[in-house]
Amino acid sequence: MITSLLVANRGEIACRIFRTCRALGIATVAVFSDADADALHVREADTAVRLPGAAPADTYLRGDLIVAAARTAGADAVHPGYGFLSENAGFARAVAGAGLTWVGPTPGAIEAMASKTRAKKLMAGAGVPLLAPVDPAGATAADLPLLLKAAAGGGGRGMRLVRELGALEAEMTAAAAEARSAFGDGEVFAEPYVERGRHVEVQIMADAHGTVWALGTRDCSLQRRHQKVIEEAPAPGLPDALRRTLHEAATTAARAVDYRGAGTVEFLVTESGDRAYFLEMNTRLQVEHPVTEAVFGLDLVALQLRTAEGEPLPPGGPPAPHGHAVEARLYAEDPAAGWAPQTGALHRLDVPGTGEAAAGTASGTTVRLDTGYAGGDTVGIHYDPMLAKVIAHAPTRTEALRALAYALERARIHGPVTNRDLLVRSLRHPDFTAARLDTGFYDRHLPGLTATAPGQDAALAALAAALADAANARIGGWRNVPSQPQSKTYRREPDGAEYEIRYRLTRDGLLADGFPGIRLVAATPQRVSLETGGVLRHFDVEVHGDRAHVGPHTLTRLPRFPDPAARTAPGSLLAPMPGTVVRVAEGLAVGDAVSAGRPLIWLEAMKMEHRITAPASGTLTELHATPGRQVEVGALLAVVQETQEAQEAQDARATQDARGIQEALES
Repeated sequence: MITSLLVANRGEIACRIFRTCRALGIATVAVFSDADADALHVREADTAVRLPGAAPADTYLRGDLIVAAARTAGADAVHPGYGFLSENAGFARAVAGAGLTWVGPTPGAIEAMASKTRAKKLMAGAGVPLLAPVDPAGATAADLPLLLKAAAGGGGRGMRLVRELGALEAEMTAAAAEARSAFGDGEVFAEPYVERGRHVEVQIMADAHGTVWALGTRDCSLQRRHQKVIEEAPAPGLPDALRRTLHEAATTAARAVDYRGAGTVEFLVTESGDRAYFLEMNTRLQVEHPVTEAVFGLDLVALQLRTAEGEPLPPGGPPAPHGHAVEARLYAEDPAAGWAPQTGALHRLDVPGTGEAAAGTASGTTVRLDTGYAGGDTVGIHYDPMLAKVIAHAPTRTEALRALAYALERARIHGPVTNRDLLVRSLRHPDFTAARLDTGFYDRHLPGLTATAPGQDAALAALAAALADAANARIGGWRNVPSQPQSKTYRREPDGAEYEIRYRLTRDGLLADGFPGIRLVAATPQRVSLETGGVLRHFDVEVHGDRAHVGPHTLTRLPRFPDPAARTAPGSLLAPMPGTVVRVAEGLAVGDAVSAGRPLIWLEAMKMEHRITAPASGTLTELHATPGRQVEVGALLAVVQETQEAQEAQDARATQDARGIQEALES
């Protein structure tokens, strides 16, 4: 019997496992890096053991240190969570070798599915349908498009889509380099890319007594950089015959490796919905497991612990599914800037209607929050930028989508830029609400989903911020003598739209430029009530430094007089986020001629790699990036001085644009 469990992980998944342990009366042990010394999962555990260092390779990927930590803390079992060492057969063996209970499948099952290439051969032998691999050396134009994948990895690392034969060799090299950096294994393979395919998976649970459950389907098609963003259960719109095929294939895959515990078998479903191909088997708990828990009324972590103790799954098979569940991953990132991860202080994270005590509504709708952060924490550079998962469960898909969008829209997330607005718009997009799903959703719709929204609502928020600021500074009542208008300028994050607010508070009320007929009903430093067009609206305001959070809007107050020292030289390449320089273009040196768009520097931040490209054709006059260097956001990496020809072309384009505007005005 497990009495004390060490979770060999961090953040959200560690907190989620601890929640089940508390309910079962199991003591909890956390491990933490120096960067996580005050993290939420450390604060929630009964005891915690330090892993010296900050980089994953020195901490959460050190199986020897984690086993030693379990012994030191007196734990008798280890749960790996997901990511890090969760699918490492060597780590599973080390845990068992130390006399500890491993909460997961056998090392043999992990090993069998660890390599996608070996797993595909095994599944082919078991009769599971799959896509035939393509030999890159013999690929022809008829084989395109191709998807390159890292044999040992996941999460989109080492994955490339190739549509032109001439780019295949370079993309293979780049994919192998990324895979080697991420997983220590540079093996890459190619398979046909299925246009408009859906990513559908089956949750399985198995015990040591021959029982295998197939717990329905999940659709995980909405992805960015081959990483999931929104998931739901059951996968909508699948024919019953295909669902049965997927369940049977998943069960066959599990039995083929004598599986134990929780796992997921992933498939690619064709646009027509008549064919499904095996992709891989994840021998661990998935990030999106809560949607299956909601639909089946199960605690998958509790079942993992039960099967790890050797107990059989409950008799009679799994419960009958009910309702529909949708999960959205809330990331600290800017989707409009290439999904660039964001860092900094997270002042507040509140989602309405969530929490361990949330009981749902009379209609049977519940909203759940799984997170590894709380207000006052800091989002650092070392780990994945996911802040939380928000999950809605309701009797129907429509109700679940509505509830999730509502909760996210009204969430108070004060700190780094997040993908919250993208999630809300995605959940309300007509293609998504109609279940027209495929993995290319964001490739097609991202510009529209990240476009700047109409400004009136944000302008009202900026006015509310200005009035709350005035209420905070005011000592007496309203001034009843004429005065010059007050002026404050706010920049909305992350799109950069600016709002200059000019207003006067007179004996007759509020006079604000651009807001005819507006009436100020009440104003405090925390709440402003405005009436416009006969509609009364309330704005909750919270200020941290120069940033005001007004409802879903984040507004930065701009100084009246910009600091001249903040200007940078033309052609400067600045770090778009804090991170580590992992690569510089081979042979790149000061004095080299570079072309516009050429990748010069590769920066890694929060498990993702970002290319820094030349902004224009010219000469590299400065290079400050060296592999291994850690940089803060805005750090100068290089300078490219434009050629005279490029500058003249740019000036000519500007002149032509100005002429076009003038002609339009005159006509």
